[in-house]
Amino acid sequence: MNQGNFRTLDLNLLRVFDEVMSERNITRAAANLAMTQPAVSNALKRLRQALGDELVRRSGHGVEPTPVALAMWPTVRDALQRLHTTLAPGHFDPGSAGNAFVIAMADATAAKIVPGLIHILEAEAPLVSLRILPLTTRDPRDLLESGHADMAIGHFPGVLAELGATHLNESLPRFSHERLYDGEYVVVMRKGHPLARGTLDLEAYCAARHLLVSFSGRPFGFVDEALAAASRQRRVVLTVNQFFTAGQVVATTDLLTVLPRHFLEATGMARSLVVRELPLPVPAVHVDALWHRQVDPTPAHQWLRQAVRHASDTGFGRQAG
Repeated sequence: MNQGNFRTLDLNLLRVFDEVMSERNITRAAANLAMTQPAVSNALKRLRQALGDELVRRSGHGVEPTPVALAMWPTVRDALQRLHTTLAPGHFDPGSAGNAFVIAMADATAAKIVPGLIHILEAEAPLVSLRILPLTTRDPRDLLESGHADMAIGHFPGVLAELGATHLNESLPRFSHERLYDGEYVVVMRKGHPLARGTLDLEAYCAARHLLVSFSGRPFGFVDEALAAASRQRRVVLTVNQFFTAGQVVATTDLLTVLPRHFLEATGMARSLVVRELPLPVPAVHVDALWHRQVDPTPAHQWLRQAVRHASDTGFGRQAG
């Protein structure tokens, strides 16, 4: 884009571009912007002409962005959010606000945190609503970038490593995070399982058949990484994407699984299952809240972060500070 085109560019076109990129659908983007579909299409045409790129192409029931569009969208979205925060910072009164927050988290996390969040809503924000999305990835940045979730809570080691590297390179990370708790994992099996008597050793553990909770479906998790470091391996014969499902399956089969200790306590599953310590050391499983940096200064999101922090402290029996 040359300098002359930029001087005459209608910045409203960038708002249209941002909404289309978020929805990947022109009809939904038009509805969100209170515009007609032809008006949105015309705005995209004008932006294409100014930028010299197709930006989006029709694909199935929506549109797919070009590499140029994908490269420029984060900058456009961040700039629009900064303008919005500066020009209309807004005010968040939890007692009268009607916000609907969306949080992505696994069922094991939700079992501990969501009850506390509901208590906070009932006491402070009776008109606010929550929508919990199932966490299906160890890298939820696309979900946060698109605005489809306000926050993700989970174990994101790869993401946090990249954010730390960004800090070392003296550039500002696009995402913020906060440590909520450290998870402790245990081996779980049915009552009457042949391995339920006595101490579970590493040899017997590796020889057993295993169920793995995997958000991505990949049959390799943090326990397998620890086993590989010890030159050992186990046989994973089933993967599921929910801890609750894993508990139900091992209760009636001879499969072993690894579940968060707090999840067993919160759901009462520990009473119907046998719990054993892992027969090898594994790295700590840190659980963090992750959100896009552009919402850092917004009062509504600041309130949400405080509520999540308090609910986590309450759920895990810590003194909120």
